[in-house]
Amino acid sequence: MYSSENYVSSISTADYIAKYRDVDKFIVFCQQCNKYNNCWACPPFGFDKEEYIMKYKNAYIIGTKITLSEEIRLSCKNNEDSKSTGVKIIEEVRKNLDKQLLQAESETLNSRAFFAGTCHFCPKEDCTRIVGKPCRYPDKIRPSLESLGFDIGKTTEELLGIKLQWSTDGSPPEYLVLVSGLFTNGILKYPERHFMLK
Repeated sequence: MYSSENYVSSISTADYIAKYRDVDKFIVFCQQCNKYNNCWACPPFGFDKEEYIMKYKNAYIIGTKITLSEEIRLSCKNNEDSKSTGVKIIEEVRKNLDKQLLQAESETLNSRAFFAGTCHFCPKEDCTRIVGKPCRYPDKIRPSLESLGFDIGKTTEELLGIKLQWSTDGSPPEYLVLVSGLFTNGILKYPERHFMLK
């Protein structure tokens, strides 16, 4: 049905912020999403974003390229099919990827994981933020890089060598790309150990 492969690139956090971050541009996209102010993993945040990311020296950017089979692509007859198929596949891949990121974070001193997209721990539209209650999974939840203002398209193209593709004519693209990260004050000697590189 699909296959996935991880790509990892490292960059200093200071350089990543200077070259790949535009908070004012990307917060607008967040504000147009129904998760804005309705999900604990999404903006607006109750913490200082600058302080949150600046305390780490190094950024490991993980790009997960999900190649869709011809069978999957042909089975999608319209935009709705493509979207629901893409969401289902992303959720499946994220289950494993998020575990890998949290494992890498726990094994790497002074580090923080960043997930690819919004939170998937609670059922859809069931985040406790909607009713003003604390997060059910505060030890597992992580923001995404884009929620902190990072340019994912530029990141994938320049740091990972992958150009983002978009759905056209109702059929899904050849591949999907998830971008996550691990920021740390150390250096990962064997990043492939954490992210099962091919």
